[in-house]
Order: sequence, then structure tokens, then C-alpha cells
Amino acid sequence: MTQRPKRLNKAWQDLREALEGLRTRIVQSEAAQLPLLEQQDPSLPWHPGIRNMLHYLALRSVDLRPLQGALSDAGLSSLGRAESHVLDSVQCTLQILYAALQMPPADFSDATAITREQGQRALTDNTLALLGSPPHQRSTHIMVTLSGDRADDADFFRRLFTAGMNIARINCAHDSPGIWRRLAEQVRTASRDTGQPCRILADLAGHKIRTGPLPDAPGVIHLRPERDRLGRLLEPARMTAMACHQASSSLPSGVDCLLLLVSGSAMPQQGEDLLCHDARGKERVLVVERVENEVITLQATQGCYFTAGNRCQSRRRRHVQGYFAGIPQSVVPLHLEIGDSLLLQSQGGPGGPALNGRPARISCTVPEVIPQLPIGQQVWVDDGKIAAVVLEQTSEGALLRITKTKPGGARLLPDRGLNFPGLALELPALSAKDLDDLGTIIPLADLVGFSFVENAGNMRSMLEALRQRQGEHLGVIAKIETASAFHHLPEILLAALGRQPMGVMIARGDLAVEVGPERLAEVQEEILWLAEAAHLPVIWATQVLEQLTKKGVISRPEFTDAAMGVRAECVMLNKGPYAVEAVHTLNDILTRMQAHQHKKFSQLRALHWGATEEPPDQWPEPPR
Repeated sequence: MTQRPKRLNKAWQDLREALEGLRTRIVQSEAAQLPLLEQQDPSLPWHPGIRNMLHYLALRSVDLRPLQGALSDAGLSSLGRAESHVLDSVQCTLQILYAALQMPPADFSDATAITREQGQRALTDNTLALLGSPPHQRSTHIMVTLSGDRADDADFFRRLFTAGMNIARINCAHDSPGIWRRLAEQVRTASRDTGQPCRILADLAGHKIRTGPLPDAPGVIHLRPERDRLGRLLEPARMTAMACHQASSSLPSGVDCLLLLVSGSAMPQQGEDLLCHDARGKERVLVVERVENEVITLQATQGCYFTAGNRCQSRRRRHVQGYFAGIPQSVVPLHLEIGDSLLLQSQGGPGGPALNGRPARISCTVPEVIPQLPIGQQVWVDDGKIAAVVLEQTSEGALLRITKTKPGGARLLPDRGLNFPGLALELPALSAKDLDDLGTIIPLADLVGFSFVENAGNMRSMLEALRQRQGEHLGVIAKIETASAFHHLPEILLAALGRQPMGVMIARGDLAVEVGPERLAEVQEEILWLAEAAHLPVIWATQVLEQLTKKGVISRPEFTDAAMGVRAECVMLNKGPYAVEAVHTLNDILTRMQAHQHKKFSQLRALHWGATEEPPDQWPEPPR
């Protein structure tokens, strides 16, 4: 028999000892933690994801990079794709080493190991229970946020289904219960008409901490004709007005303002010129392009600004006179620059700009958080566009100093998000609105999105709220959108595993503000890994194909980001005028990418250099 070199034999012995030590760490960690979990919660059911997640946490508690390099050099598994079957992966590698060292196979009956096949099956079953069956030829679900403006557009819903949507999201932070019901009806109807199943996620608003109101100012209509680079007119600017003799309390949809005609005035006619002075006193001519009932369309070939009270008169028929009214008021934003002070008011009511030595001020939609802000606490506003730090607590609220804006300053408007990175806020798990909304959405939805879940106690409160309302059948999506939720993710998952269908959403918008944009790429990977260890499906969310959805164009980085979403079980698109086109594109990207990637596993399908297209029937079956 050929003798192995002593150096190689020593290297394999070292690997064996290292892996045996790693296995001991994993088994001892499970033995220590599982009884504690059962003691804290006697109802804790046995679930393969619980044991495997405990194994994964033990595996990742040490730096394995040197060991991984040595394993790879020896032609063995580097444990880099062991998330779904941690202990089994270590034990299989050990058995290979025992055989190579001519040692008898080890007896590993002292611990329960989840095999790779069992882990894959558990993830598939949990995904099926939560999200339903994926469509033919695509293993990743597509979720689309619905807009209340489309609640009566049945054709829009059918086109979403045809494009590839199979989960619809209703955002309970917007619209009303009546609109939510109408959206759910449209989804169910389109599902029946197309024969395609679709689940509904109702996303609770949570404690969305936002800026309060600012004073309104008189509304302005700014007309800007389109011109080429030489200033030549390409397209006139247009506005619509309802011509009437009495003011109306509301404007019809699509109408910009009222044209109140003076007593005895006739209606303007198509082709007629209306002479007027705009808000600056500039003489302008508006041409009546079209008249439909009482709604007239006016076009301008010069830029102009109109406010309520600006008068106009026909050039040809002097008795046709009127003035503009009913222009919706607009908010005047706060202008903030680095070094400015901003008072975060503890009382409600409108804010305002700096005046007479007093700082600019704005209120907060959840005022009870303001006294909890310590001196030196960082505050991020409007998805990180503005940064500030707490200087002091006053009788009126928390005084902030602005530390970051874009060059030239930033505009602060109402209803902009406020984040306090690293601060554990003392708020109930579910807001009063959330509890009220649960009664509406339980009959409508298949899934409930738990916004701003922070810890295991929050998750238990959600499960209890569902139980009290006979909503145990709903799947729960834990939205990870704060640094605290990320750090407590294992306990959040353990609080719900096995009790009812559950998944994780990587809510990258707020999460990026909380952990920092540079760290987000790392954090989203860690969430993917831990969820796979627990055999739970993941939703890849926030700003996927955002430009395509909102503007109808796509950037190259968006393609790459969408392609990375294939590692999750579901990818979420936001609402927008081009949502159907975005679903078409995402469906194509995901269908192509599933032949190359499954979780962290790169799949080596046959490559055909120079081929322009590969027929779909040659794509390998995606792993289940």
C-alpha cells in the first residue's frame, strides 16, 4: 500500500481535530440552549429550523476563515453553503476525513442533524405554506404593492397577473379600509378570471415615526412650456379649469383650478384668447384649446405663475371675464443647512421656519418618543437625506443641530421618516391603529406584515393579537427594518417558528438608514443566511427596479440588484405607473437567474458561448 506523506497526514489530522472541536461546540451549544428555550416557553414546539438555527449560531460564533481555506485546499467542503444543514455538513466532512485517515466511521447518534435534503424540503414546505405555489418555470415569487388609485381598474389587475405577479401587497399606512377591501376584491376577481393563484399581504403601518405638518401657503400653478436648446417652442404648457359662476368646495379629478366667471359673463369658447396678468404682473395670453361641458383646457406659450385672484378677459369678447380660484394650497418646506438648529416639538400642531431668534421647528407623529432621546443621539430624517444630533431636551421638545445635508441645504416636508439609530424606543409592539386595522384585514388577507418588530416580546404580542381575533391562519412576515430588529433576529424567529407560517422581509429602506448604507450590503446577506438556517422564506424588498416602476426607464445597477433577489423566495416591487412593465422585466430576470443561482449555491449549467438565446426548455429544473 502506498504510504501517504507525513506532512499530508498531519494536515488531515489537524483538520479532523478542528472539525471535531467545531462539532463539539455545536452539540454543546444546542444542549445548553434548547432546555433554556423550553423553560422560557413550555409551548415551544419541536421544529427542524429551531435546532438547525441553534447549530448555525454556534457555527458562526467563531472566525472560520482559516479552517475554510484549509478544508478547500484539501478538496473538502469549506462549510460555506451549510446554512440549511449545519451539523450534517460538519459530520459528513468528518466522515470523509476518517475514511482518508483509515479510521472507522464515527457514531454521531448523540445529536440530531438535519440533512441537506431535509433542510431544502423544510424550506420548500415553509415557502409553500406561506407564499403559495410559485408560477410555472419560476421558483421565486413576485410581490407587487397595490395603489389605491387603481382600486377600480380591473384591467390593471389582470395585466399584473398576466405579467407574473403572484402576491399582492396592501400597505395599511395608506388609503382607507374601504379601499383595502376594494383592492382585495379586485385581486380575488382577477385570480379567478386568469386561473392564477395569488396571495394577499396586508402590511400594518406600525409606529411609523414621521415629521408632522407645516403651515399651508396659497397655491400656485406654474406653467412651463417645453422648449429646445435654442429656446424655440416645442410644446405649450397646459392647465385645466372648471368655468362656473359659483365657487365649488372640491375640484373634479384632473382639474387644476376654478375659473369663476363674473356676473353676466359668457363661457369661453374654443380658440378664444384670454388676456391676463399672472402673479408677477406679467401680461400673458391663454388660448382655450378645448371645452368639454364646464371644463376648459388652456394652453400657454410663455411661462407663467397663477394664484387665486388672478383675472382674465377675452381679447375678442370683452364681456367674457373671470378670475382663478380653488387652487389647492401647498406646503412651504423648511430649508435646513449644516449647523442650523431644529426643534423637534413634543406638542402637535404645525411647525415653521426660524423666526426672531427661535429655531425652525416641526412636530412628530409619535410625540412620546421625543422625551426618550438622549443628548448626543443621532437622528436621521427623510431616509437619511438630513442628519442631526440631539443637543438638549427643553420644555418644548428636543433641540437638534443639523450635521448633514446635500450641498446648498435640504428641504424638509411633512410626513418624512424619522430614525434614531441604536435607540431602543419604549413603544408597544402594535399601535392602536395596527390593532384596529387587524380587524379589517384578517378577513381580507393571507399574510400580515409586522412593521418595526424589535424583539421576541413584540412577536409574541403579534401572535396573541392574532389569536384574540381568530387570525391564527394568517402567515406573519417579520419586517426587519431597524438595527435592533437585526440584532434580535434569532430571538424574533424563535418566538414564532412552528406556531404558524412565517417569513422575513429585508426592508432595505429604513434598514439602510439604521445601519448605514455601507453596512447594508453585509446586513442583508446575514439576514438571508440566518433565515435559510431557520428554513424560512425571505422577501427581498425596497426599491427593486424603482426607476422602471416609477419612470419607465431602468438603470444598469437595478438589473444587478433585481438579479440578486433570486436568492430570496420572493422579490417585492413598489407601486408606480409602470408596475406592469416592471413585473414583466423582473419575471424575465428571475427566470433566467434561477438556472445560475440558488441561495449561495452557484449552479454550473452548460454555457453556450456566442449563442444569442437559449430556449426555455433547455433550462435546468430549479432546485426545490
